[in-house]
Amino acid sequence: MKFGIVFFPTVGPADKPADQYFDEALRLVDLAEELGFDHVKIVEHYFFSYGGYSPDPVTFLAAAAGRTRRIRLGTSATIPAFQHPVKLAGKLAMLDNISGGRVDAAFGRAFLPDEFKAFGIPIDESKDRFAEGVAAIKRLWTEEELEFEGSFHRFGPVTLLPRPVQHPHPPVFVTTARSAESCAEAGRAGHHLQTVPNVMSTEELQNRLAVYRSEWAASGREPGTERIHFSYPCVVAEDDEEARRKGRLDDDRNSAAIREAVAAWGTTRSEAYPGYEKLVEATRSSHFESKMEQGKLLIGTPEQVRGQLDRIAGWFGDDITISLGVHSGHLSFEDAATTMRLMAQEVLPKLTGAGA
Repeated sequence: MKFGIVFFPTVGPADKPADQYFDEALRLVDLAEELGFDHVKIVEHYFFSYGGYSPDPVTFLAAAAGRTRRIRLGTSATIPAFQHPVKLAGKLAMLDNISGGRVDAAFGRAFLPDEFKAFGIPIDESKDRFAEGVAAIKRLWTEEELEFEGSFHRFGPVTLLPRPVQHPHPPVFVTTARSAESCAEAGRAGHHLQTVPNVMSTEELQNRLAVYRSEWAASGREPGTERIHFSYPCVVAEDDEEARRKGRLDDDRNSAAIREAVAAWGTTRSEAYPGYEKLVEATRSSHFESKMEQGKLLIGTPEQVRGQLDRIAGWFGDDITISLGVHSGHLSFEDAATTMRLMAQEVLPKLTGAGA
């Protein structure tokens, strides 16, 4: 198992100024590099405290690239539907050059109706726009004098500059939250996978991974070469009560942020997002204790978190990569730094089960 950190801010101006949040986050990037973590990622969202401080992951990752030399830099994820593929391909290729070939490019469909409305994009087109956008970006990275004819974009002949450092292009991940078919399509296309265990049962996620791995192998690719990334909120402290108190606070604030962001699903219906109208009720019934029981959070003392990781590895395999959500912004910089140090010094070196 490999471990990195992911930034998913769920704060707004009433909670913490944006400049303070980014200062803290970039200092945590420095610490991640120092402690030997595998990667740093950040999301793309708009308008709400649910990710709204991060409308452009590439901007943040460029800043991170300038103060690191080793750690990989991942989008988690960026949204092709909201940008022209030439623009997004160029930004990511430029970041790959700035960082010396350290980019992991994860793409997602997006799922918040208010974001689609603001960009003037019909939400029913999201799946087709996603597929076309990813295909166009990969071709821009690998072909010269490209002429592209899609349903939403037509351009060329063009040769993108700069070319990516990584050959044939940066690793491509598909980020999916709920769709089994998205997992299957990612495997068939040879894309790596990012997902969030928090939004489905352990059995559902096991089934999705089985489908993904099966489709990966059936497409002629070597089993075991696929990369699977999970994201978990994480709070570690020497004292159990302190860890749970802070973890509960963070989870409650995160739940409130997503509850506000998905409110539009109360009046929105889309065949491209079957069942998403249930998100509103699901966010109301989300509780910290049940998440802990179901293994959806990494919270506790170092010994407790080691046990949680061994259980996760037993469920999903020891070849997964875990992105630790250490700083949504509601806890202090010192709390996040303590979590990272304890993970690096007391948890990861002492994993004894499948997680080792």
